[in-house]
Amino acid sequence: MFNCGFFSIFVAIKQTYFSEVTMRNIVLTALCALSLAASAQVVTLDSCRNMALRNNKEIQQASLAIDKAGYQRKEAAAAYLPQFDLTAGYIYNSRKMSLIKEDQMLPTKSFNMQTGTYDYNLVIDPRTGAPLQVNGQYVPSTVALLPKSGLTFNTHSLMGGALTVTQPIYMGGKITAMNQITGLAEQLAREMRESKVEDVIYSVDAAYWQVVSLCAKQKLARSYVDLVQKLDDDVKVMVNEGVATRANQLAVDVKLNEAHVDLTKVDNGVTLSRMLLAQLCGLPVNTMMTLADEGRDELDLALAPSNYNLDEVFDKRHDVRSLELATRIYDQQVKVARSEMMPKLAAVAALHATNPNSYNGFENRFGAAFSIGATIQVPLWHWGGLSNKVKAAQVEADVKRLELDDAKEKIALQISQAAFSYQEAFKTYEATKANLAQADENLRIAGIAFKEGMGTIDDVLTAQTAWLKANSEKIDAEINVQLTHEYLDKVMGTMSY
Repeated sequence: MFNCGFFSIFVAIKQTYFSEVTMRNIVLTALCALSLAASAQVVTLDSCRNMALRNNKEIQQASLAIDKAGYQRKEAAAAYLPQFDLTAGYIYNSRKMSLIKEDQMLPTKSFNMQTGTYDYNLVIDPRTGAPLQVNGQYVPSTVALLPKSGLTFNTHSLMGGALTVTQPIYMGGKITAMNQITGLAEQLAREMRESKVEDVIYSVDAAYWQVVSLCAKQKLARSYVDLVQKLDDDVKVMVNEGVATRANQLAVDVKLNEAHVDLTKVDNGVTLSRMLLAQLCGLPVNTMMTLADEGRDELDLALAPSNYNLDEVFDKRHDVRSLELATRIYDQQVKVARSEMMPKLAAVAALHATNPNSYNGFENRFGAAFSIGATIQVPLWHWGGLSNKVKAAQVEADVKRLELDDAKEKIALQISQAAFSYQEAFKTYEATKANLAQADENLRIAGIAFKEGMGTIDDVLTAQTAWLKANSEKIDAEINVQLTHEYLDKVMGTMSY
């Protein structure tokens, strides 16, 4: 159509002498036509799907959830490895630290040659020749002075730090269970994203075929308007010739007005359905799109087999796999709860330093030391709290298992309903094709009878209405077959994208 337009312009320019202004107008008109043709892009169903998958916010959120689950899996794996921690601190004290409150007088000893031992130097009472006692205490004859200043240390600034290494040895199976949980959670996030992808694709397909259906009905409505308009013109001629009444003309006029109203409704429906499809594709709602299938007179439909094996369906369904993964996660949660009842063993090593140096007379310099050891924690008695926690986790796992069984039962019913709906839709489609053939023939016979004067205007109007209904039902049946087939693929887990 576009090439024919340019050919017509070229022939018109060649055969006629135009002024410069006329030539400029022709060129501008051609450029505008080219711009409009380029702006209305033709898109296929696959391109609509791809745009929706790229732009859908929920799918983007599901992708980020996968990334989050991957980070959590790596976090859980790090619990197997030793943990390194560095701790440091500083304290300022307003006073120094002294180990004694005043100067101390310490008794001394001398070597006794007779006994070969050291004896305290005591004051001897000259009257008795025995060591002198005052208030029940012996009095030393000589003392050693221990001044308070000698045991006073500068502790105004205290600094310390420690580098510790902790290696879990046995945590009651908690670390292993958490690694299992995070690995399953990452798989669950992927399955949930695939479920969301299928939902988005089905929504896009429904919107796409809705546009195709309404475009076909728009074309049908225009054909019906032309059909009734021609009858209206013929009746007007017959009224002028006196072979039809004014009432006949009014009856046709009413039908013509109804046809125009229906056409307006279909035009609005096409516009709104295009806006919905653009929104699902992540495009501005006013985007001009021409669908690849909207100009087709008939879709290529054939009855597809609907046989299925439930076990294979369960293996393909993302929601079933999600529930199975959730059940396995809750089984691991039971192990996590049970680990609280088990002993926990870890090895610990540390390199610590202080200033003042507590290992060498509190001198004002750093002193370091190394230590190594092990810790064990054994739960003894918690008044049934830990055992009840395990039982609660087991109940949650049983609930998830029941949810999985219930979902499988409902899915089996869902597949049966979808298969019956698809078969029913195809049978309806075959019936509408037969009805349309009969309506076409009925309209042809009514038109011939009317021209020959053997049929009435009401017969023609009835035939036209039946023809319109048959075409509309056939369009609905075609789209219904397409949608029920895609829904059957979705519930059977065989949707291709």
